[in-house]
Amino acid sequence: MAGEQGQGQERRAEPALRDDRENGRLEAYVGDAFAGVIVYFALDDEPHALVVVHTVVDADHEGKGIAGALVRAFYAKAAREGVPVVPLCPYAAKWAERHPEEAPPPSAEAVRAAERQLAATPGLW
Repeated sequence: MAGEQGQGQERRAEPALRDDRENGRLEAYVGDAFAGVIVYFALDDEPHALVVVHTVVDADHEGKGIAGALVRAFYAKAAREGVPVVPLCPYAAKWAERHPEEAPPPSAEAVRAAERQLAATPGLW
């Protein structure tokens, strides 16, 4: 029956992404509805990198591939900019481990610089 096809399976959403670099947010929308966000910052000094601090998905959109789509898009954005990603967010770090072809590991120097900058501005994150 056509109406029963796919029951019990969550549909993967293809979110629209909006990068608000000034506020450090890569946001996902499904239709007009906010679905999730990556909170990030760019390292101020060398080595330049983009740093993922949080990945959050709205409860109504959990289990639909939003977090993975956000992280994948974030790595692609960094690649276009020619900088590594430092995944301080546990979800982004796990995603990177599972997708090494899309998520090259950052240098130890970039990780230390990201941790220092994050520690210096805790109220922002």
